[in-house]
Amino acid sequence: MKMEDIARMANVSKAAVSLAFNGKPGIGQETRDRILQIAAEAGYTPKIRAAGARKEEEEQGEGTIIGFGAAGPSSSLVFLVVTNSGIVLEEYYQQPFFQELIQCIEERCRQKGYRLFFSKVDMESFEEEIHGDGGASRHQGVIVLGTNLSRKQIHYIHQHFTNVVVLDTCYEEMPVQFVGINNMMGAYQAGTFLCESGHTSIGYIASSVRIHNFEERERGFLSALAEFDIQVAPEHRLSVAPTILTSQEALKQQLSSILDNGKSLPTAWFCECDYIAISAIKTMSELGIRVPEDTSIIGFDNIKESVIVSPELTTIHVDKERMAFLAVDMLSDWMEQELSVKTKIKVDTTFVERKSCIGRAAQRT
Repeated sequence: MKMEDIARMANVSKAAVSLAFNGKPGIGQETRDRILQIAAEAGYTPKIRAAGARKEEEEQGEGTIIGFGAAGPSSSLVFLVVTNSGIVLEEYYQQPFFQELIQCIEERCRQKGYRLFFSKVDMESFEEEIHGDGGASRHQGVIVLGTNLSRKQIHYIHQHFTNVVVLDTCYEEMPVQFVGINNMMGAYQAGTFLCESGHTSIGYIASSVRIHNFEERERGFLSALAEFDIQVAPEHRLSVAPTILTSQEALKQQLSSILDNGKSLPTAWFCECDYIAISAIKTMSELGIRVPEDTSIIGFDNIKESVIVSPELTTIHVDKERMAFLAVDMLSDWMEQELSVKTKIKVDTTFVERKSCIGRAAQRT
């Protein structure tokens, strides 16, 4: 049995399993107890060792444990996350998008022989904790989850660490290494698809928490609609929490307000992330609004839950493995080859058509 098996049985990431086995903070006590109980019942004994350890051990089925804490700069990388701000929650490793990123980062570190450590900084004490090294030495390689971070915050981190790559955002004007999503391209793809499918009344469901990625998605989507001379009506611009997968009362009220005023809903909606899209599908179902027969929905990210919801979600695929591998490779190259020119990479998206979106002509009139 491997660590991946324990993670799957506990419905958590490998990072959470590692935290539990190493007795480190970052997960709730209930989650920790569940992981340890599952491991004990399965007869699994964790063996702490570096990622990329001997191949013969892997063939014997021993679990690879990714360590947490201080480590030497030459053989380890740190994944630094600032929590309790924006869409990055305290238990971020259980959020589907970040969970996939973490698993891919762990795999790439294992392949390249790096030991991976995790460091979590609370936004309320951001400067104090970063100034105190944030769980990493100044010259250690640090992959920063930049999803919820501003220019100012990234600049502060960059001032305190020599070797940094920021993942899942990109500020072109900053002298920092970034690996991000081509958000404008993905949202442009979504907008173009809806317009070419005959939709002229299109709604936009935004996140109530604004981050750089969402701002780029909005620009890309509206740019596509502008090419077809289509605009989103003010009453069709809604805003909801971005981290809820269930129905939302706030969204229900906004949709009901449109209907109560005797107006029609748009025939299609673009949602800034899959969380919002899945929540919208569930909320609309409770209101008797059928997706896609009455209105179509497109999300963004292609998280695993997008194929579990009914109907399956049409969305924009983000290549999380590619992003994670690029971040590890960029950081290791920077340290090992002592490069002097910084690099910024945006990973293109692909459109994934499923059952939550149909052409206007196919909808019920």
